[in-house]
Amino acid sequence: MAAKKPKPPAPNPGTMSPRVWFYSSLLAFQYGAQPLISKRFTRREVIVTSSVLTCEVAKVVCALILMAKDGSLKKLAKEWTLMGSLTASGLPAAIYALQNSLLQISYRNLDSLTFSMLNQTKIIFTALFTYVILSQRQSIQQIGALFLLIMAAVLLSIGEGSSKGSSSGDPELILFYGIVPVLVASILSGLASALCQWSSQVKKHSPYLMTIEMSIVGSLCLLGSTYKSPDGEAIRRHGFFYGWTPLTLIPVVANALCGILVGLVTSLAGGVRKGFVIVSALVVTAMLQFLFEGKPPSLYCLAAFPLVIGSISIYQKYPYQVKKKEA
Repeated sequence: MAAKKPKPPAPNPGTMSPRVWFYSSLLAFQYGAQPLISKRFTRREVIVTSSVLTCEVAKVVCALILMAKDGSLKKLAKEWTLMGSLTASGLPAAIYALQNSLLQISYRNLDSLTFSMLNQTKIIFTALFTYVILSQRQSIQQIGALFLLIMAAVLLSIGEGSSKGSSSGDPELILFYGIVPVLVASILSGLASALCQWSSQVKKHSPYLMTIEMSIVGSLCLLGSTYKSPDGEAIRRHGFFYGWTPLTLIPVVANALCGILVGLVTSLAGGVRKGFVIVSALVVTAMLQFLFEGKPPSLYCLAAFPLVIGSISIYQKYPYQVKKKEA
C-alpha cells in the first residue's frame, strides 16, 4: 500500500508527451498574438457584441467536433439535464460574456504588451475567489508573488495613464477604455474561474460540455442585453455584421480556439504548465509587437516585465502544502 501513494507525482512536467508540448506551444503563441491579431484584423466600427457572439458560436462548433471525436457526444442525451447545466455553467457563462466584451474594448485602446501584462492580474482575483469559494489557501511564496504582480499592474497603470511609450495620445481614453476594462475583466475572470473549478470538482462536468453550456448561456445573456445597450442599438441601425470584413473572422476564430486550448492544456498538463505557457505568451506578445508594430515597450513596461514573469513563476512553482500529521 505504501508503494501506491507515490503515484500522484507522476504527471510531472518532465514526462509531457509531444501532444501536450504541441498544445502548450500553440496556446502560448495564440495567447500572445491575440491582442495584435484583434487590433490588426478588427476594424474600430465592428460592434463588440457581434464579435463576441460569433466567437461563442465558434466555441460551440469546436467543442461539439471534439466531443464527437472522443465519443462523449453520444452520452450527452442520457446524462444532460437543464438544472444541472444552469447550476454548473449558468453564472460563469454570464460573467464570461461580460468579461469578453470588456476585453474587446480594452484590446482597441491599449498597446498589446500592456494589455497582456495587465490581463495577468486575473491570477490575483482567481486566488482570492478560490479561497472564498473553495477554501484553497496560498503559500507565503504565493502571497509574495501576488504582491509582485500588483506592483507590476501599478507600474503599467502609471505608464499608460501618462501616455509615455504609448501610441495613443489621450490619457483618459487609455485609462477608462483600456486599463479599467481589462482590470474589471480580470476580477470577473477570477470569479468565473473559481466557479468553474467548483463545477468541475463538485459537479464533475466535462470541460467540452461546460464550454458549450457557457457559450449558449452567455450568448443568451448578451442577446438579452442588446435590447437597451448601445451595441443593440447599433446592431438594429447598421446590422449585425456592420464593419466586418472576411479578415474579421481571423481574431474571432482564434479567440474561440484559445478557449478550447486553455481547457486542453489545463487538463493534460495541469495548472503549473499553463502558468508557464502564459508567461511565455508575454514574451511572444513583446516580440510580435516589436516586429509588426515597430514599437519598443515603454520604460514602465520594461520595469514591470520581470515582475510579471517572476510573480507568475513563483506563484505556480510554490503551491500551498498541507502539513501532514505524523502518526
